[in-house]
Amino acid sequence: MKTLIKAMLTVVTVGYSAMSLSQVAVVVGAKSAATALNAEQVAGLFLGKSDHLPGVGTGLLLDQPESSPTRELFYTKVTGKSSAQVKATWSRLVFSGQGVPPKMIENSEAVKKTVTTHPNALGYIEKSAVDSSVKVLLTVD
Repeated sequence: MKTLIKAMLTVVTVGYSAMSLSQVAVVVGAKSAATALNAEQVAGLFLGKSDHLPGVGTGLLLDQPESSPTRELFYTKVTGKSSAQVKATWSRLVFSGQGVPPKMIENSEAVKKTVTTHPNALGYIEKSAVDSSVKVLLTVD
């Protein structure tokens, strides 16, 4: 009986963890002048096709580590590419002198801290990490 209860708790915990990572929020600092974005605009920014953040001008893009499940979900949902494909895209752009990849930030908390101190910074975090320090420009399911 105890084994069954432990197994059920494990399933519930894993399911809850997966649900909390099922949404990603694209964010700027709460005081940023940046305006709402659609998925195509965000994909353009994070794939090096554009550097213009509406309402702000040139944006400082913040990326999470390759090992981050948030990163994989973000790129898969927004760009339709895996983070490995995105890395290859940026490698080509950097090699040809056509772009600078997003700045790597340790985790969602660090992204929140950076967007609050840089008015032109744009990053992504788990939706569950959203608080009053950030403004959500796009939610990705």
